[in-house]
Amino acid sequence: MKGVYALTIKLDEDKSIRVGALGVIEFKKGFYVYAGSAMNNLERRIARHLSKEKKLHWHVDYLLKEGEVVLVKKLFTEERLECELSNQVRKRSSRSVKGFGCSDCSCKSHLHFFENLKLLGEAFDVTDFQFD
Repeated sequence: MKGVYALTIKLDEDKSIRVGALGVIEFKKGFYVYAGSAMNNLERRIARHLSKEKKLHWHVDYLLKEGEVVLVKKLFTEERLECELSNQVRKRSSRSVKGFGCSDCSCKSHLHFFENLKLLGEAFDVTDFQFD
């Protein structure tokens, strides 16, 4: 199955994390939403992200090593909607992490910060996406 997904990752404290070629990034305590896609096997990609034992490959892997996934939203689709999803989440976030998760597109970021769950919930309530 093909599709897009949004991982909500919670950080319990401020952290400095080395993220591959992006270098060290300062992450604030709070919630981060990562928009991704899988055009081959969506369920397997999400399962990989949720696994603690994996080779660090994508930018999000470095953040997942330090944070906890608290919510997964997914949408089965043949369309490449990852950037659209990311842009809708970005519009409602406090800030985005420059260059994160978007090395294969022209987006500024695919990782967006929310200080609390209330703001995060409001962001998902107003997206155009009907998640499974």
